[in-house]
Amino acid sequence: MDAKKEGKNIVICISGMAGSGKSTLAKRIAERYGLDYFSGGDALKQLAIEEGYEPKGDGWWESEEGLRFLEERERDKKFDSKVDEKLLKIANRGGVVLDSWTMPWLFKGEAFKIWLKASLDVRAERAAKRDSIKVEKIIKIIKDKDERTRQIYKSLYGFDFGEDLTPFDLVLNTDKFGPDDVYYMVSKAIDLYIKNRLKKNISKKSF
Repeated sequence: MDAKKEGKNIVICISGMAGSGKSTLAKRIAERYGLDYFSGGDALKQLAIEEGYEPKGDGWWESEEGLRFLEERERDKKFDSKVDEKLLKIANRGGVVLDSWTMPWLFKGEAFKIWLKASLDVRAERAAKRDSIKVEKIIKIIKDKDERTRQIYKSLYGFDFGEDLTPFDLVLNTDKFGPDDVYYMVSKAIDLYIKNRLKKNISKKSF
């Protein structure tokens, strides 16, 4: 067993509030290690399309249409349940980076779980710049959406999204670091994880 082969069998879960940089990082990590990439947010958008919505752009979740879909998710938890069932099946196959709000809590198998922390002010500034919206307006939208999303997962699964960080192997504050810095630090941590996992597996085989 070599490190390259071991790396292709791993499961990496990357999570964080909107605007923390998790999707950007997850795609780069998947490319670096030759892993599949799956996004819970993209899967939810696909369900929204099936319901007649037209999700466009990274800021769709904060748009009027995105918030209307959030209302539907609050009324009927089937949307989130369906996405999570799909992601769990994918995780059990291995060899994947999951960009997900829920998998770090729901997936109980072997995985390296990363939480990207970012303050509300920084996330709002990023969203305001991206969508050309005043910070004062977007900060209220994000704060409200955060709480409503937290309540969805609390009622469905019982965990406190964004509050309970016990599942995570690495928690990294992205406020003071750019995307390249975050990618570099997380990559180093994953390299060590793969190395230590390889040693552990070799040790087991020696007995």
